[in-house]
Amino acid sequence: MAERGQSVNTWVGLEVGGISYALNILSVREIIRPLPMQSLPHAADTVIGVFDHRGDVVPIVDLRVRFSTSQRTDMPHTRWVIASRGARLVALVVDRVTEVFTLSEADARQVPDLGPGGERRGITAAYSYSGQLVFALDIERITQTDEGPLPPLALSASSEAP
Repeated sequence: MAERGQSVNTWVGLEVGGISYALNILSVREIIRPLPMQSLPHAADTVIGVFDHRGDVVPIVDLRVRFSTSQRTDMPHTRWVIASRGARLVALVVDRVTEVFTLSEADARQVPDLGPGGERRGITAAYSYSGQLVFALDIERITQTDEGPLPPLALSASSEAP
């Protein structure tokens, strides 16, 4: 429990490839079961497609690809975490959503330097929670492609036709 004056954040627990991650709840819009999607040619490797979410075309980033873990399609607990990335939405494919929990910023541990690509990993801190390490993710960094941030899709019901 956090002491008076300590900053506490609420997190959504995620599991990808057997590793526990967390995403700040303020960026999470909702959690859904996978829906039909449309693949797009020439998309970044991590972007497996797009889907229509209430009139917006939302890119789907597979965190299993992003973190170079095995891609299993038979996972019964696979979920899409719809998250805000600024004013845009992005769906994150995860093996499982575990729980919502709070952690004190005072308990954050620095992530060790793991060599090249540290920024791409998108891990901002490590915490010990329920006897295991949980890695806090930065939504901006984990949705970046090799070419930079995911570009906004100009395809939505609210867009005006040319």
